[in-house]
Amino acid sequence: MAEALNPVAAWVVDDTGFPKKGNHSVGVARQYSGTLGKIGNCQVAVSLHYATDDAAIPLDFSLYLPEEWLAEDRRQKAGIPKDVTFQPKWALALALIDRATEWGVPSGVIVADAGYGNTTEFRTGLAERKLLFVVGVQNTATVWADLGNLEAPAAGRRGRPRRKPLEVGIPKSVAEVSQNWPLENWQRITWREGTKGPMTSRFTAARVLPSHSYQHGGSKEEVLWLLAEWPEDEVAPTKFWLANLPGDTDLLNLVRMSKIRWWIEQGYQQLKDELGMDHYEGRSWQGWHHHVTMIMLAFSFLTLESLWLKKNFWTTLAPAEGMS
Repeated sequence: MAEALNPVAAWVVDDTGFPKKGNHSVGVARQYSGTLGKIGNCQVAVSLHYATDDAAIPLDFSLYLPEEWLAEDRRQKAGIPKDVTFQPKWALALALIDRATEWGVPSGVIVADAGYGNTTEFRTGLAERKLLFVVGVQNTATVWADLGNLEAPAAGRRGRPRRKPLEVGIPKSVAEVSQNWPLENWQRITWREGTKGPMTSRFTAARVLPSHSYQHGGSKEEVLWLLAEWPEDEVAPTKFWLANLPGDTDLLNLVRMSKIRWWIEQGYQQLKDELGMDHYEGRSWQGWHHHVTMIMLAFSFLTLESLWLKKNFWTTLAPAEGMS
């Protein structure tokens, strides 16, 4: 699939829920599901997707296990391997990324929503792996925006300020920072053609330093891009992303990467509605993974068929329409 879908643009991290009525399917619990939009009785799986500008396919899935499922009696009944331990979703995502890297899959920019991007350990985990990322953050995430008060990085240290950030003032939320940007900084950008017309909004970006790791310990982050979106019908910016793309990255590419996640919601719908990913009635760990793997293979096959038909349609149509 990596050879067929080339070049890669992004690896997209996300998760999806599988509503359940009973209590015996492996991993089921009352937990939040984005699929339901609320807390409900369900399974939740973290996924990693390979995305280009033309298509996206799932690379891997990992079933999230609430801690109560690691009790010995439930572990044995569901056939959960002994080496499987509790991991938060962001740690499962890093494990999926590591596995895909071991497989030799060409890597792209890591893209994720605020459920992952708001976690400092996830961002620093990506940076430690020398991976580029564009990840959503909540409007309460805090940063230092006045980088003029920080001295230039020492030789050989990419992007990290020499002076201690704690000496240069109180950090502000990304919502507050973005509201102080001049109105002329905001640019209208169209990132793709939607079913109802061009997808357009206002964006701007600036270099900031996330403050959490400096204030609460852990691996220190470097200077990142803060990208913000301000729809014209809103009174203030509504969406925010942090990115470690190079300092000379233009705004259009920042927006392109932040919006490439749209493939995944469409993919989840097709995986479930057309291929039955959420119809599995078994209860075991191995059975769930067998089912999901077969669905992934079917989805990949259909993706290739769709791209082949599209390519041949335009190849056939072009001479008749005088197209080049």
